[in-house]
Amino acid sequence: MCKLFGVMKSSYYYGLKPKPISLETVKTKALICQIFNDSNRSAGARSIVVILMNEHNIKLSRYMVGKLMAQMRLKSCQLKTHKYKHADEAHKTHNNILNRNFSPSAPNEVWTGDVTYIRIKGGWCYLAVVLDLYARRIVGFAVSDSPDSVLTAKALQMAYNSRLKPNGVLFHSDQGTHYTSARFAESVASCEGMIQSMSRSGNCWDNAPTERFFRSFKTEWMPKGGYENIAKAKSAIVDYIWGYYQTVRPHSFNDYLTPLAKEKRYFNQNLLSGVLN
Repeated sequence: MCKLFGVMKSSYYYGLKPKPISLETVKTKALICQIFNDSNRSAGARSIVVILMNEHNIKLSRYMVGKLMAQMRLKSCQLKTHKYKHADEAHKTHNNILNRNFSPSAPNEVWTGDVTYIRIKGGWCYLAVVLDLYARRIVGFAVSDSPDSVLTAKALQMAYNSRLKPNGVLFHSDQGTHYTSARFAESVASCEGMIQSMSRSGNCWDNAPTERFFRSFKTEWMPKGGYENIAKAKSAIVDYIWGYYQTVRPHSFNDYLTPLAKEKRYFNQNLLSGVLN
């Protein structure tokens, strides 16, 4: 039979021998499966490679992780994004001071804000976030059934208080009415030294990092059909921001550190510098 099919006898007999089970491979597969499930089945091979290295000191290639994922039939389930339609009505707009300078040198120098819609049964709810550009960390957020100035002001006040009321922050957003209104202007004025900056009309790239966060949430975490109600949506948003995005998910802008880890490194370096000087 070997001669008929052109197979070497040694190869035939080798194939009959049972293959030894590698305990290291079994452990690695278990870790990959755990990381994949912790990401709500959204993490791809690239993210898993970084998490394995950062959290478990295991160095594997993207190809190897992809191969092991294929063996376990683990496939990243990310959804297509949607465009958010802004209202035409405008109140008071501001110049684009930020001008796409998305890399500040320290935390609490530049914050960005935006609003997106979240599908729930029978309609929509809305998520407003405030993002610190230094480490792409979410410092404030709010959820509501209406995309109004109360929502955006609540997210801003959460950021201002959670960051211990920093002085002189540049706050950048689009020109949506929930940021141009008198109600939101009052909230900005209550934050000491805060200056407003706004994207050019109809130019989403002027606020790209915040848009990118929304895309990550919707493709990595939000189920295709949305959530049962606003309470379930809010719970999922909290789980994503505090339980995954800030502390587990590697970010390419941060050289694949999490937002929390990058900020911690900044403050540790400055504390050490202060002691040495």
